[in-house]
Amino acid sequence: MRVLGIDPGLTRCGMGVVEGDVGRPLRLVDVNVLRTSADVPTAQRLVTIERGIDAWLDEHRPDAVAVERVFARSDSSTIMGTAQASGIALVCAARRGLPVALHTPSEVKAAVSGSGRAAKAQVGAMITRILRLDAPPKPADAADALALAITHIWRGGAQARIDAALAASRAGGRR
Repeated sequence: MRVLGIDPGLTRCGMGVVEGDVGRPLRLVDVNVLRTSADVPTAQRLVTIERGIDAWLDEHRPDAVAVERVFARSDSSTIMGTAQASGIALVCAARRGLPVALHTPSEVKAAVSGSGRAAKAQVGAMITRILRLDAPPKPADAADALALAITHIWRGGAQARIDAALAASRAGGRR
């Protein structure tokens, strides 16, 4: 399974592609951060993010997309940009018919570190170990995108198999 993880943001949008299966070593395919300037109008920044995500989808051809679920923070201006970038990510994936999963920050932290309250440094250290990297990806948005992709492979991949088994058992019961 190849998953594109997206840590949405209007200024920095983390993008990370990880490949692998549950119970097997995972492999880093690519990681980067799409950046936009606060000096540019919001609509144009969103177009830049859309083009960047579309380019990654074209280049890496993921099987699924995992996006960080937007949650309320005290700074409403930050949450608006994050929500807008998240919506762009969802549209780009949906336009291609790709499955999309939303994972909360605490779910991602728990999946990669064992604690839903893990600090960014802990998450970065675990990403480094899980993907056998020389150093944690920088900035944190890049590491967060990889953590989303890993979470989806570990949790989403397993959930997809459970859902398929349930659907098959329901279909078998209707005959």
